[in-house]
Amino acid sequence: MKKEIVVHAAAEETWVAVLEDQVLVELYVEQETGRRLVGNIYKGRVENVLPGMQAAFVNIGLERNAFLYVADAVPQRQPNGGEEEEPVPVAGLSIQDVLREGQEVVVQVTKEPIGGKGARVTTHLTLPGRNLVLMPKVDYVGVSRRIEDEKERERLRAAARHLKPEGMGLIVRTVAEGMAEEDLVQDLDFLRRLWHQVEGRIKRSSAPAVVYRDLDLIYRIVRDLFTADVDRFVVDSREVYERALELLELMSPELKDRVTYF
Repeated sequence: MKKEIVVHAAAEETWVAVLEDQVLVELYVEQETGRRLVGNIYKGRVENVLPGMQAAFVNIGLERNAFLYVADAVPQRQPNGGEEEEPVPVAGLSIQDVLREGQEVVVQVTKEPIGGKGARVTTHLTLPGRNLVLMPKVDYVGVSRRIEDEKERERLRAAARHLKPEGMGLIVRTVAEGMAEEDLVQDLDFLRRLWHQVEGRIKRSSAPAVVYRDLDLIYRIVRDLFTADVDRFVVDSREVYERALELLELMSPELKDRVTYF
């Protein structure tokens, strides 16, 4: 079976088609004006602290202030020091213990604004790569629940423990099933460089400001769909073509020769 990814990139929208033996099997469309906010990271300023709701409103530079619940504002910890469970918020803290009006805080959007409600945000940041998710603010190791084989889960968990940067966390994504540890290193290197860039923007920016935009459709296609079983990646924009090559240089340089500018 011949598998191809074909990209049409225009000024206002981008279309991505996935073909198998020249039959359309998937289609993605992203409009420039409709890009999602989920995943974006902002340096914001606390506008109001609401003890009765155990939440705060944070100005992140959008039309409406974002909403930050106490569970998403307090630091996370490992339950019982183990690595089998997801990290949980530190118990017993109120919103007033962690936030005050006028305080600058780095948050990530977890839910889009709806109607009159602002975006929901968290201080528990994540940066997804192709095989791994980096959690720069919590010491944690996890494996996707979709990987069901317990021996494989333990093998990947051991690899993540070995690779995990000190003081940070890693989650192994489903697509990493069957991969050797060395296959994960390149993904981790990319995520560490990305976080280093975000940290630099945080230091240089004044709140409110966006310091990281969840990468666009082209990045997500390259990250999640452009794998070794894809024979050809065709794109009709010189700018997108060059950006795809730059991303592949960091992620999967062995696939660069399959990219074609049409």
